[in-house]
Amino acid sequence: MKRIVTIQDISCIGKCSLTVALPILSAMGLECAILPTAVLSTHTMFRGYTFRDLTDDLTGIAAHWEAEGLDFAAIYTGYLGSARQLEIVEDFFARFGRSAKIVVDPVMADNGKLYPGFTEEFAARMASLCAHADIILPNLTEASFLLGIPYPGDRYTRADIEVILRRLAALGPRVSVLTGVSFEPGRLGVMAYDREDDRFFEYYREHLPASFHGTGDIFASAFTGALSRGRSAEEAIRVAADYTVFCIDLTLRDPDHRTYGVNFEEALPVLCAEFAPEKLPGGRSSSEKLPGRS
Repeated sequence: MKRIVTIQDISCIGKCSLTVALPILSAMGLECAILPTAVLSTHTMFRGYTFRDLTDDLTGIAAHWEAEGLDFAAIYTGYLGSARQLEIVEDFFARFGRSAKIVVDPVMADNGKLYPGFTEEFAARMASLCAHADIILPNLTEASFLLGIPYPGDRYTRADIEVILRRLAALGPRVSVLTGVSFEPGRLGVMAYDREDDRFFEYYREHLPASFHGTGDIFASAFTGALSRGRSAEEAIRVAADYTVFCIDLTLRDPDHRTYGVNFEEALPVLCAEFAPEKLPGGRSSSEKLPGRS
């Protein structure tokens, strides 16, 4: 079984960050180590949340792992809350990333604005971290801040997105994945660029009439899991997009759903089946696949 590590915060209520990444990656048949950067009582869309910074613990944990000779097939980063944490993670990449696939989700902005507490200087520092990644997963707002360009909103062409993806690739990663892309009403998806193959690829699904906190973390976790289980970046995008849409659809069908996150837990069985061995104990086959996949 492959071991991967994800580096991000724990929001105890809210269905995001580590409380999403750990169960999703485990359901995909991976050993998931965690390096928590902070503990919050809820995610930051709630008011009055508590926050405990764990920055000072990160280096000690990494040193212990190194002393134990531990290694990882992949390193996946999510929300990182300070420039100091970016420095520590960059050092972590140097220690453990020689044989690991590095996936950076530069969580810091959406809808044209940086999240509270972040600055353009932080965004520039995040761009430096992305230089060490094999794959990055920004949304369009994050891509704009990484590159220091104006946020285009919904006024862009396919040629515009191709330019942005090429510029993201110039930061250093082999594959740049841009989420939240749409070229026609009612369709939303992902466009990506593989620098080494000089190739674009894309995938779109129906744009469901809802917005929930944490869906970016769900996408990034499912993408990293699929990649770690041997799927290509293009196929991992399809797995992650289908799973995310399925989670949102299940949530909208639930009259008692929570407003702060999606019902990703209900969708875990099909994710398990997608990555289960061909034959389960007792000779049963594993044939149930994600909706939207053949």
